[in-house]
Amino acid sequence: MGRKSLKEIRQLEIIKMFYKVAKKEGYENTSIAKIAKVMDINPSLIIHYFETKEDLTYALIDYILDRYLLIYSIKSKDGITKEDLKQTIVLLFSKKWNTLFDDGLFYTFYALAFREKKIKAKYKTILDSLRLALADMISQCNARQEIQVPAPKTTADFIFVILDGAYFYLSMETDKNAYALRLESYKQKAFELLGITA
Repeated sequence: MGRKSLKEIRQLEIIKMFYKVAKKEGYENTSIAKIAKVMDINPSLIIHYFETKEDLTYALIDYILDRYLLIYSIKSKDGITKEDLKQTIVLLFSKKWNTLFDDGLFYTFYALAFREKKIKAKYKTILDSLRLALADMISQCNARQEIQVPAPKTTADFIFVILDGAYFYLSMETDKNAYALRLESYKQKAFELLGITA
């Protein structure tokens, strides 16, 4: 794997700053000029890498996918094991996973997906990638005969249906104890689907 080019490094810096500013100011109130001001650079430098705010938005959504897929970097040197699968489920149903990307921006982009085909396609890629990666883990554990899940893809889909619904619902919860209890019960449901004891 080669080193990142100066262009890739600079683009990532801009994407991360876009995220930071949009998280604080809101997506609608974030402009290339505001990002440039915070970075203390000329707006033309950002435009050199991203011609429009939309281009920057697409790049940020791709960055989200990369961040989310890091969850699957857990694996034993001998391949995916039941323990790796358990640990992945624990991480998926954790505060760490939920805070990987700001809820406000995630749902802003989700709403944009109903108006912009490109964003919709990118969100579908994110959701499909997460499900397929989990289904692959389940299949590998099946092959090792550590679990017996008859339909890995369907099971992975159900787990993400629980997960997506859980985090949307829990984003409205202000009671930390209630939040933790509900998240734990959703995680237990995911383990049930996998036939795993937590």
